[in-house]
Amino acid sequence: MMMEQKTEVALPDIQKDNLPKTTRSAVLNKVFDISLQQTPLPAMKPTDVLVKIVAVGICGSDVHYYDTGHIGDFVVKKPLILGHESSGIVVATGDDVQNLKRGDRVAIEPGVPCGHCSYCRSGRYNLCPNMQFMATPPVNGDLSELIVYPQDFLFPIPDDMSYEIATLNEPFSVSIHAAQLLGIKPGSSVFISGGGPVGLLAILAARTFGAHQIIVSDTQDLRLQTAKKMGADRVINALKEDPRKVIAEMTNGEGVDFVLEASGNPKAEQAALRTLKRGGKLAYIGVPTTDAVPLDIPFMTDHETQVFGIFRYANTYPLGLEILEKHMNLAENLLTDFYPLSQTKDALEKTRTDKGESLKVVIYPNEQLRHN
Repeated sequence: MMMEQKTEVALPDIQKDNLPKTTRSAVLNKVFDISLQQTPLPAMKPTDVLVKIVAVGICGSDVHYYDTGHIGDFVVKKPLILGHESSGIVVATGDDVQNLKRGDRVAIEPGVPCGHCSYCRSGRYNLCPNMQFMATPPVNGDLSELIVYPQDFLFPIPDDMSYEIATLNEPFSVSIHAAQLLGIKPGSSVFISGGGPVGLLAILAARTFGAHQIIVSDTQDLRLQTAKKMGADRVINALKEDPRKVIAEMTNGEGVDFVLEASGNPKAEQAALRTLKRGGKLAYIGVPTTDAVPLDIPFMTDHETQVFGIFRYANTYPLGLEILEKHMNLAENLLTDFYPLSQTKDALEKTRTDKGESLKVVIYPNEQLRHN
């Protein structure tokens, strides 16, 4: 495990009245083209906070924009700042900010909804059609030294939690949201298909919600080894064993109560459905690269299967930080690689090409706290 080499983060001598006009950012100009640029820093509204970004985790979506330029209908049509899994320190606050002060360490929820539509009013703001979500074209992310951000989406992190672990609250929120929608309950059995960061964090979510038996499949040994460390009862290398057969044997042919499909692999998405018991529930988290994935509707009707699509999360950040604080030693297992902002392209390439040796890559827009 990498050792943390620095814990203190310097606060720049900036107040709300002497805000710089620009900040240094890593910008995706076009596919495979990343450069450091001075980008505009917007003026602060009374309810805004100036945050010095300390750590940013690289997500699979960042890689998709980097190497293909689009995810579904979201297309990079102009230069875009990537990054949305982040933590930082408060530098300055607007006049109407009440719950944050200079020097507070915060996790940053990267989506800002409109707050007025029917989805927002009902609490399902992740479905807001006017959501401004970081690093989702055309909205810039936070691979920047400084950002201006609304106070309502900044959450204080515990004193003993590292900035790096705080960045994991974003992918962890996806897992929590899926577990909540499924209604995972004490004594239940759960199959997690795909052992990337969201799938690995889903182990923590499932156990927190009371799952008794957790099974994880993947094709990479590092991910399977980490799944065991995170608390999986059984891991399956899908290249060597058929998850359907293993799960059937483990459950006396019944299947599991809940499935979280986090791989986004079309074949895995189809196969995961058939690991469910009658009346079971499945959450599709991973986004496939294909336009559509055929599902076995006769199986679903015969088994009265409930299927959920998972789109981000809502109202999960405080709970996520609370759970992560209790399991920081487990969360450390996901942190594998560390880069300065100047090596953003290298960090993206590491994430893109080295799934066998890398889990979560962290970029430091300012001081580098850990080193490879």
